[in-house]
Amino acid sequence: GQLLESGGGLVQPGGSLRLSCITSGFTFSSYPMAWFRRAPGKEREWVSHIDRDGITTYYADSVKGRFTISKDNDRNTLFLQMNSLKPEDTAVYYCARFVGRTPGNYHYWGQGTQVTVSS
Repeated sequence: GQLLESGGGLVQPGGSLRLSCITSGFTFSSYPMAWFRRAPGKEREWVSHIDRDGITTYYADSVKGRFTISKDNDRNTLFLQMNSLKPEDTAVYYCARFVGRTPGNYHYWGQGTQVTVSS
């Protein structure tokens, strides 16, 4: 399957962004989906994931209460609404078909979308 992330950009601390991930090549509605991120000089980390029906969501403690993951099975698209952004949220964000919180479980990553939080 293919994953195409978009929606990143430069935003001031406290601002918001909405990331999108358009997918193709697999039955999107049958799979849980996830967002990961890789900050400069750090390992890729799990951010959030959502069950295949788009009902149950999970978040890393660092983003809980600020980020919201959602899934539109009609449009084969995954979203990440990011509010109250902090400089430490600066990273390249990737979507993935969820197979666990460990990045090493994944063999394919899309290009990602860059999020920069800075004044």
